[in-house]
Amino acid sequence: MGDTTERVLRLLSLLQQRPVWTGPELAERLGVTTRSIRRDVERLRGLGYPVHAAQGVGGGYQLGRGRELPPLLLDDQEAVAIAVSLRLAAGGTVTGASEAALSTLAKLDQVMPPRLRSEVKAIHDSTVTLSAAQDLVDGDVLLTLARACRDLVRVRFGYDARDGAASERWVEPCRLVATGRRWYLMAWDVDREDWRTFRLDRMRSVAPSTWRFKQRDHPDPAEYVRRSVSHAPFSHHARVRVHAPLEEVAARTDPRWVTLTSLDESTTLLESSADALEWLAFHVVWLGFECEILEPAELRATAAGLSDRLRRAAAPG
Repeated sequence: MGDTTERVLRLLSLLQQRPVWTGPELAERLGVTTRSIRRDVERLRGLGYPVHAAQGVGGGYQLGRGRELPPLLLDDQEAVAIAVSLRLAAGGTVTGASEAALSTLAKLDQVMPPRLRSEVKAIHDSTVTLSAAQDLVDGDVLLTLARACRDLVRVRFGYDARDGAASERWVEPCRLVATGRRWYLMAWDVDREDWRTFRLDRMRSVAPSTWRFKQRDHPDPAEYVRRSVSHAPFSHHARVRVHAPLEEVAARTDPRWVTLTSLDESTTLLESSADALEWLAFHVVWLGFECEILEPAELRATAAGLSDRLRRAAAPG
């Protein structure tokens, strides 16, 4: 059985290397009869690989496209190239690509030999990506936390809070959430007995344990992280009544930083937070809709001051 399995995998590798092979060519390469090739082709078809066969001049065996994606067979160079590409994509800005890349990379890393894993890390460590983003995350930290979420094992790490306070955290990881180029971990904080959100770029010495846990009932990770990053860390919280339908307001805002609630068909409640009242005032102006600042009162005063400065700036000299 072992020899047959190895031969079938070699056959699959050959079929992936060029468009068409004749039966005699494959038989010569594998050192078997054409009858054995036909049997091995049937084994591949049984595994979901669409191997087509054509008779006559120019005919032979060809690996086609199937209805579903079967397992891929990669050589060393291909595996390294894909892993490096996935690491880069995991830090990308394309919607949905980061999470998919990380999930795929975790699967590939699980079966990748140590010698190839070290090659991937060497390439990753020696590569610099030009980006306007400042909150870069170590690819190894991403992988470690992704595996911990998958395997349901507790993780310990040092964490630097927004005010600079350092602490040690012992958590049960639930899900990684990407917002643009910033990554967050939603996890159950064992010592605080509550759900928490952690920025990956503020983590230190991330180490998985062998302590397995049973998954708890949890809120929706994306919504939980969104609310955490748009409200909890900031000094000022604003509520604004916008005279426009929710769909139109949503098109002018970023769901990472605001919460929208439809009041009626033509009015939307916008809630947002920031450390600077000036930023909130500018954001209200940027909406481009008629609106009313409900709270805080300090934001109304800041908006009035901003209006006066803009009016003076626009006055002819």
